[in-house]
Amino acid sequence: MKRILRSIEARRAARRRPFPSPVFAPLHTVLFGLLLGVLPVMAGCEAESRDASGFALARAGTTDPREPCAEQTPLRRALFGDLHVHTTLSSDAWNYDVEVRPSDAYGYAFGEPTRLPPNDAAGRGTREVRIDRPLDFAAVTDHSEFLGELALCRDPESEVYDREPCVALRASTVPADNPHSFTIMTPWPSREAGVCGEDGERCDRAMLGAWQEILAAAERWNDTSAACARTTFIGWEYSSHRLGSNLHRNVIFKTNLVPTRPISYLDAPREWTLWELLRSICLDGEPGCDVLAIPHNSNISNGRMFPVDYATANGRAAERDRAKLRARLEPVVEVMQHKGDSECRPEMAGVLGNADELCGFEKFEQATWKDGEEPGACGEVLDDWRVRLGPSCLSHRSYVRYVLTEGLAEERRIGVNPFKLGMIGSTDTHNGLAGGVAEKTWPGHLGIADADPNRMLSEEPGLMGNMANGPGGLAGVYSEENSREAVFEALRRREVFGTSGPRIEPRFFAAAELPGDLCERPDRLELADAAGVPMGGDLVLGTRAANPVFAAFATADPGTEGAPGGDLQRIQIIKGWVDDEGGLHEEVVDVAGGPNGASVDPATCEPSGVGARELCGVWRDPAYDPELGAVYYARVVENPSCRYSAWQCNALPASERPEGCRHERMSPIQQERAWTSPIWVRSAARAGSPS
Repeated sequence: MKRILRSIEARRAARRRPFPSPVFAPLHTVLFGLLLGVLPVMAGCEAESRDASGFALARAGTTDPREPCAEQTPLRRALFGDLHVHTTLSSDAWNYDVEVRPSDAYGYAFGEPTRLPPNDAAGRGTREVRIDRPLDFAAVTDHSEFLGELALCRDPESEVYDREPCVALRASTVPADNPHSFTIMTPWPSREAGVCGEDGERCDRAMLGAWQEILAAAERWNDTSAACARTTFIGWEYSSHRLGSNLHRNVIFKTNLVPTRPISYLDAPREWTLWELLRSICLDGEPGCDVLAIPHNSNISNGRMFPVDYATANGRAAERDRAKLRARLEPVVEVMQHKGDSECRPEMAGVLGNADELCGFEKFEQATWKDGEEPGACGEVLDDWRVRLGPSCLSHRSYVRYVLTEGLAEERRIGVNPFKLGMIGSTDTHNGLAGGVAEKTWPGHLGIADADPNRMLSEEPGLMGNMANGPGGLAGVYSEENSREAVFEALRRREVFGTSGPRIEPRFFAAAELPGDLCERPDRLELADAAGVPMGGDLVLGTRAANPVFAAFATADPGTEGAPGGDLQRIQIIKGWVDDEGGLHEEVVDVAGGPNGASVDPATCEPSGVGARELCGVWRDPAYDPELGAVYYARVVENPSCRYSAWQCNALPASERPEGCRHERMSPIQQERAWTSPIWVRSAARAGSPS
């Protein structure tokens, strides 16, 4: 650990050297980039406990015990939230005139109105927005990188306020094209010595104020009364863009015992350095600190989000240790957000099985490729020296479905499955609109950049705030109560699910045996929970057991009752396994519902056909091989409905509709959905694996 920390300090010192010119970022790189910034300082934390790494832990608020929650659900109830929210403290929000602060974002999440650009002469947003239904939990996750730099450039009292980089940054009217922007979204991020000083201390000090504002907002809105009406989490986004590939993660803490400053990509340029620091500072630090890191947007990672290059030069034991640490710190992945779906792709090269047309859902990366042409394969991820700006190649390791199967292969190779991932959704809003996912009324995600319908509905590649973006999704958990501890533990055990926006409630269980008439029984949840394991778990079958049997049931979003679309069309179970030669296989099986002829007219958004408000299916896998094992998850799919872009295009007079309303890159029709976390099935003979 000391070696790692010395290396980090050496890199930080090198990055503080003066630069002969500002750091430039190509526009197509900045498209996926986050130009980060914050606001002036606030009060500090309580007394610190210093870790050997030089970081410190502190209690952000009270140490008083919370009241027990009055509402308890032994069989666990569905709670909905958003764990990926940016405010004006992230400069890729501030650069687009967003003035929503962390406390405002929590207010919006839990039912209060907020205001968005364009702003009036007093800097007040002219669009008032309110969530359709309050969330149960939320986390503000502003970017950790360059918090101090932007705080200084925004503060008229700072000594660098009038220096050229700050003046240019504030004057920019097209932030994505601003060469003076502090940006991590180049393959080699650097700090601006002219702003931070030679030792960087000026920016380090300024960073603390923004962090304190984030902490104070989370503590203010977290309900510690017996009502347990709302839960907040303290966190940040670690925004690695190593070699031009998106490797971002949201870091979420269980309690208010947190570091006194967030860890950034400049502190930890590789993901495993982030994990090792979180382990040293938090997991192995003061009792009471617990933390998760949640990867997102693997769809634009060029296969680098889930590599298998675990310190191969240092031997198999080092690979196992690193894979164990990853599995410990990253039990959940964000499969859906405003930059699209990361579940799968239709007919993915290198994956054997039945083609899945539903994998074409919300492919943000496809809309950004030049002329709509698919790039070639990424090749070996171990080719780690090659810079790939933006989503420039295709890899099965960019999509969660295939990575879940790859985890079985890794378990066979090194004895550890590093990719035991539950699935959630979130928004990645840059308007502070935590959970604002209503398609018909979605106001955008990027301040002034998509406040104008002509820009928001553009399909021009490379344009910030264009039609490739969407509302994103929601995180669902099954929890006994709505408290930090209970929701966090649901994330830890992977009893979680993601949705593309609707509040669908899916349940998924696996067992050696289940009643054949389970779906007809009123106590089906109790029976399935008693006989099997829920989503996120492991089913270990005895040597004489029959093939595994699965129960999947779901209820439609109650908010869509009687609305256009919103009925359920089908439940599918997706299976992944690895053959004896190492080939990756997939199978998709309809277990409830199915093609029903439902459709929607994109010109009017009027639906036709009938779906279901509730579906249930029981399925035994006839082809399970106990020698191989397998991973399974459920996907619940709604009837077709209009995407937000169709609603907005239809609301404009035909003569005023932008070119994007021709819908050449992004379909006007979608099928909203929910994904459960997987269940891993293996035989008792293989159950001794150290995964």
